[in-house]
Amino acid sequence: MSADLTTEERAELEALRARVAHLERERAEQIAAANRAVAAAQDRVYWLDRWHLDLNALMAKPGAAEFRAAVRIARAVLRRVRLLKRKLVR
Repeated sequence: MSADLTTEERAELEALRARVAHLERERAEQIAAANRAVAAAQDRVYWLDRWHLDLNALMAKPGAAEFRAAVRIARAVLRRVRLLKRKLVR
């Protein structure tokens, strides 16, 4: 069959094969990233189960929203401190 192909058709076929190979590599990378994310989530869930923590029940308690807000503020401050530290080190 390849003897029946013109030069243009062969070039197009090779380009398509290269594109398919690229897409297959991309898909494999996406699957690997998804598997890593699932493994990380399973690890977190394992410890929550082991410690008998129900995050939904915990977050429904009074003060949970305020606690989350305080954590967000603390994280923002830490990020800025780290950023300033990096800028000063340069």
